[in-house]
Amino acid sequence: MRIRIGFALATACAIAVAACGSDNGGSSSPGNASSAGKSTGATKGAKAIDPGLMNGAKGTINYCQGKDTSGNVVAAVKKFNAMNTGVTVKLIEFSTSADEQRQQFVQRQEAKSGECDVFDADVIWTAEFASQKWIYDMTPYIKSRESEIIPATLQTATYDGKIWAVPQTTDAAFLYYRDDQVKTPPTTWQQVYEEAKANDGIVYQGAPYEGLTCDFLELAFAAGGKVLSDDGKKSEINSPANVKALQFMVDGVKGGIAANGVTTYMEEESRRYFESGKATFMRNWPYAYSLGEKKGTKVAGKFKVMPFPTFEGGGKAGILGGHNNVISVYSKNPGAALKWIDFFTGKEWQTESFDQFSLAPTIASVYDDPAIQKKYPFASELKAAVSQAKARPVSPVYPQISQAIYNNVNAALAGKVTPADAMKAADAQITKALGTF
Repeated sequence: MRIRIGFALATACAIAVAACGSDNGGSSSPGNASSAGKSTGATKGAKAIDPGLMNGAKGTINYCQGKDTSGNVVAAVKKFNAMNTGVTVKLIEFSTSADEQRQQFVQRQEAKSGECDVFDADVIWTAEFASQKWIYDMTPYIKSRESEIIPATLQTATYDGKIWAVPQTTDAAFLYYRDDQVKTPPTTWQQVYEEAKANDGIVYQGAPYEGLTCDFLELAFAAGGKVLSDDGKKSEINSPANVKALQFMVDGVKGGIAANGVTTYMEEESRRYFESGKATFMRNWPYAYSLGEKKGTKVAGKFKVMPFPTFEGGGKAGILGGHNNVISVYSKNPGAALKWIDFFTGKEWQTESFDQFSLAPTIASVYDDPAIQKKYPFASELKAAVSQAKARPVSPVYPQISQAIYNNVNAALAGKVTPADAMKAADAQITKALGTF
């Protein structure tokens, strides 16, 4: 779930899809990360990290993650090892497939193997790993750094009232708009669709996959909806707010405002549609910005980006993507592991990572760096988008929850069921999934 802005086209799509999956001008609003902030006792007895273990830590540790397609991690490991801190980091790379990365880590944890001292975890895996007590409770360490980290990104690392990871990269989608057609940025989603209807419409990710879960929740959360109860044990998706948000999307499709074929589009189809000049608005991740500005597209120099607007009667919301660093409870050297994380997620490296590798930082002040703002004109917009975004539902059965959302939302968009029936079906499926743990 990590987006490299302006990434090579071949990998951009795969990463963008993962990133949705993947707010906080609304961190306290309904729809927040369910049981994340409240203790339920589900992780009672889990190991908590001792920050003091970093002092004088020595030895070699393994950092496990997917294929380093950006080169960011290879560069970070090289720089860290050259610092001669007494700790040496070895990089172990898994597949580019998020599912395979997760399975590789799960297999090691089930075997109580300490091979992966630190793991680069997708933001949606927090609850699963924490509920199994496979990773350290990082709350004692985070306390010393909490003020510098964008609060929304900590939502993705929080479960059962504890923080289990250190946010390493983040992401949030933009609303792209043709500034040659739209002179004043709309302030509500309703205005967006009015402008879209008067011009060339809107395109987004409407296919039945994780991307649609993100697209729907961005509107549903803004409308005041939720997915799970605060304790994470009950489905609350079948609500008037969620039905209203879905009806809004359905009306856009029926009215011809959304792109024809939007129910089959993922990130790349949406991007190409927008770049061909067929849409006035597009919901997509930041990676599409530099690609859209390339010579040859019909929108180069003709569009801008903005964080998502307000849903009338509700608020603002986005959905966070990104990756977090977790420490295995089976690591034989957690102090050295934490020493590496302290460097890798620190301001100095996050600034260099954004500057050189276009990976969105989780530290707020990095976005305000003059050199960063000069290189990335949308840095302020990205900071705002990340800050108002929310984590997806934090639950050990998140994959089943997401599937229930995107399959039923897609069915409604395709006209197969009503929004009300779609939410009823999603509610039944989520309730069944919650009953398995």
